[in-house]
Amino acid sequence: MKNTILVAALFTVFGLAACEKTTVNNPPAPAVVEVPVVVPGPAGADGATGATGTDGATGATGTDGATGATGATGTDGATGATGTEGEKGKTGQDGESTIVVVPVEK
Repeated sequence: MKNTILVAALFTVFGLAACEKTTVNNPPAPAVVEVPVVVPGPAGADGATGATGTDGATGATGTDGATGATGATGTDGATGATGTEGEKGKTGQDGESTIVVVPVEK
């Protein structure tokens, strides 16, 4: 059994090694195109500094609003009425005689 598995594994390895390997051809690199570089001219003279603006006026401080008054406490509700008493049950009837069955001993 061990030899059979070993032989099958060797056939698999040699069978896969014998496969044709594919080669990959990379596409050629794109052609390089030279672009002419434009050279800038000399810098112009600096302009004069502008005048500084004036500061704006500060706004007035607002006052706090007054605190609202506390609301009044609500009144208590009325007490509910007492419920009516239920109807009384009927008096039970006298029972009939009771029969006691004594088992027979064996």
